[in-house]
Amino acid sequence: LRASEQERADIAKARRAWRKEQRGLDPAKLIFLDESGAKTNLTRLRGRAQRGERGHATSPQGHWKVTTMISSIRVDGTTACMTIDGATDTEVFRAYIQQVLSPTLRAGDVVIMDNLSPPKSDGTLGVIQQQGAQVKFLPAYSPDLNPIEMMWSKVKTSLRSAEARTQPTLTQAVATALASVTAQ
Repeated sequence: LRASEQERADIAKARRAWRKEQRGLDPAKLIFLDESGAKTNLTRLRGRAQRGERGHATSPQGHWKVTTMISSIRVDGTTACMTIDGATDTEVFRAYIQQVLSPTLRAGDVVIMDNLSPPKSDGTLGVIQQQGAQVKFLPAYSPDLNPIEMMWSKVKTSLRSAEARTQPTLTQAVATALASVTAQ
């Protein structure tokens, strides 16, 4: 499933321009950044049962907590991740950039992220640029152009299997899931 907005002329043009521009980028310098959410009610999407029987599972329906994961990934599979209880905003995003991402940046790196407002604040962009890195924003409605989405898919599958029901166990499950991320 993809956003129908990708078919709009302006979005399609921006996506073509992005694909053309990315050909000139050194993959070893690219850092893909994104955020994702995890909840304490995650459970497997599929299961097994005896033929003719239904598989059953349970998960909390009314009392679950949300954890936001902000992470980056390089083509070699290395990540820099932070989790917070609840949702994120510009200040939380800036704290991630300052305390987690910035120490991993090298001159010439290119940080690629979604075209959303929290990453676009001058303070946030300034921290990245002070490290000698540059920022590029993906075209609108283009999560499919960000390889970190494949990492989030793997992480979420692991979290669904972990079925962590408390935030401390969910945070540990996130760490375990991220440790399984490789360049492949």
